[in-house]
Amino acid sequence: MNESKRLLSVKDLSVQFRQGDTETLAVNRVSFDLNKGETVAIVGESGSGKSVSALSILKLLNYPAASHPTGQILFRGQDLLKADEAEMRKVRGNEISMIFQEPMTSLNPLHQVERQVSEMLKIHKGMSDTAARARVLELLDQVGIQDAETKLKSYPHQLSGGQRQRVMIAMALANEPELLIADEPTTALDVTVQAQILKLLKEIKAARGMAMLFITHDLGIVRKFADRVCVMTKGEIVEAGPVEDIFSSPQHSYTKHLLAAEPKGNPPRTDLSKDIVIEAKDLKVWFPIKRGLLKRTVGHVKAVDGIDVTVREGQTLGIVGESGSGKTTLGMAILRMISSQGRISFNGTNIETKSWKEMRPLRRDMQIVFQDPFGALSPRMSVSDIVGEGLEVHFPKISPQERDTRVAKALEEVGLDASTRFRYPHEFSGGQRQRISIARAMVLEPKFVMLDEPTSALDMSVQAQVVDLLRDLQKAHGLAYLFISHDLKVVRALANEVVVMRQGKVVEAGSAEEIFDAPQTDYTKALMAAAFRLEAAPEGVVNG
Repeated sequence: MNESKRLLSVKDLSVQFRQGDTETLAVNRVSFDLNKGETVAIVGESGSGKSVSALSILKLLNYPAASHPTGQILFRGQDLLKADEAEMRKVRGNEISMIFQEPMTSLNPLHQVERQVSEMLKIHKGMSDTAARARVLELLDQVGIQDAETKLKSYPHQLSGGQRQRVMIAMALANEPELLIADEPTTALDVTVQAQILKLLKEIKAARGMAMLFITHDLGIVRKFADRVCVMTKGEIVEAGPVEDIFSSPQHSYTKHLLAAEPKGNPPRTDLSKDIVIEAKDLKVWFPIKRGLLKRTVGHVKAVDGIDVTVREGQTLGIVGESGSGKTTLGMAILRMISSQGRISFNGTNIETKSWKEMRPLRRDMQIVFQDPFGALSPRMSVSDIVGEGLEVHFPKISPQERDTRVAKALEEVGLDASTRFRYPHEFSGGQRQRISIARAMVLEPKFVMLDEPTSALDMSVQAQVVDLLRDLQKAHGLAYLFISHDLKVVRALANEVVVMRQGKVVEAGSAEEIFDAPQTDYTKALMAAAFRLEAAPEGVVNG
């Protein structure tokens, strides 16, 4: 490699974590180079060491619990591992920026969007408030946030998952860094926005000559986006080379395993004779828009606007659509987690008028798996306590030993080692945390489960395993699923019926075969094109 073009050189990097007297080697002598203007992807399953390697570059690990027994990280010839904190502050967010995997936990919940993005500009560029605001608006517009000016005063919780991730990207690009580290930057985004964000990053990289280290579990993205790829497993790089070489003739068995991993199989056949578990009629969730000194209601945001839903025993209804289309709001309303108008019945009983207290006995049979596994798990509780908490509430008479047995069984069912149940969420990878969330829901043996992007944080091979797991659990227990996802490949493998949503309304609904094989509307056709060919949707299709 030409030394004059080399921007980053990672040599023999090892990362070790200490907990008490136990030391764990998470990364073992990893080496790779990155040229100016080049994109290198690091792929591998959850827990393989991808993110740990990336975080080491900016020294963002939990030191001194984390250490580097061996290695150098040379950025323009300077060893960042030997740099002090003052030197690293000059590098972070200025010369090297990072887009993190989980935007909700990476953004400050107490600060508005304008403050969070402009902070980078004021610290490193010394911009005035006026200049910073103009630059923030430019950045938000660049990353595809419509009506950017109206979002300046928004807090993270007021944005959709896709909008939050785009704010993170705007922050990372604010100071035009030489190197952008993107850690699963499109995981939380729907397929059309994912395609647009990747196109945007590619254009910005080309225009600025920026280098990119791209961390992902999605091999489809890697093939279209990266120049070279490093395949990691168990803390080591097992294969590296140009993208086309790796995809056309993989040499290592693990690389072959990754390339073959994809959700397979078919959902159970639609059976209209099955009992209806959940039914909603003319469901509406309208949020008031208040303005003026007296905060009078001047209009409504119609997040869910007159939708009918039916989910039967042993069946799966897939809800698809872009970020901000109302998918999650619909699910939360059906579970009576937020207020709504319209009729909702569960096992033939109307529940729309039940109080919070009256709903509590039903919660055992109506479970939810949230989109953000890190935000959904208490950092102060062990995995055993997290998974077993529902058992304590709904089965207070079982013995501690029986509860522990059920927790261990639930963890094993989702592919986790039961011996890890006394650890805490931060000790697990993103994919492992999502499996803990699934175990927490399944341990109660519910009748209905709302799955809100349950595979979005998982690598491809684990996605396939989770799809198989969900299908097996459904078959064994007759579970009814409401499956919310932007990953249409996973929806196709699980759902018998599909509802396509946009701006709170149903655009198209029908059997999975009808929606996937013969979509009727332009919007659904654009979703399918983006999902299965990873192409940007036509202008005007994306709103999220």
